[in-house]
Amino acid sequence: MAAGQDWMQGREMPLPLGNDPMAVRRRIEALEYLLERAVTVPGINRKVGLDAIVGLVPVAGDMISAALGLYIVWEARNLGMSKWQLARMTANVGFDTLVGAVPLAGDLFDFLYRSNSRNLKIILKHLDKHHPHTRIIEG
Repeated sequence: MAAGQDWMQGREMPLPLGNDPMAVRRRIEALEYLLERAVTVPGINRKVGLDAIVGLVPVAGDMISAALGLYIVWEARNLGMSKWQLARMTANVGFDTLVGAVPLAGDLFDFLYRSNSRNLKIILKHLDKHHPHTRIIEG
């Protein structure tokens, strides 16, 4: 399943608890969806999420977005991902937070740069290689 698919559409199952890779995958995918693609902007038909919306609130919004992005990195750490992968993911969140904090230009940047989607792709690549049983097959 590609990170860009709306996999949550039509699903009513609660998110699983636990540290097994499948549970972690579902939580990360749900959070990425919420942060990056949960709402469609009328008129331009572009999906945005809480990261862009909350980022409109100066300082506090960017800190909340950064904390949620770092939660994804923490979940990746629990999967046993390498320090290099975790560093890349942390850099994605840091870059998003730093540039997103710039007034006006940062808000446009948040609309275009999706650090959580980038991090999800890194995690899915890891899961597909090390935990192939976590793949969700659409049928």
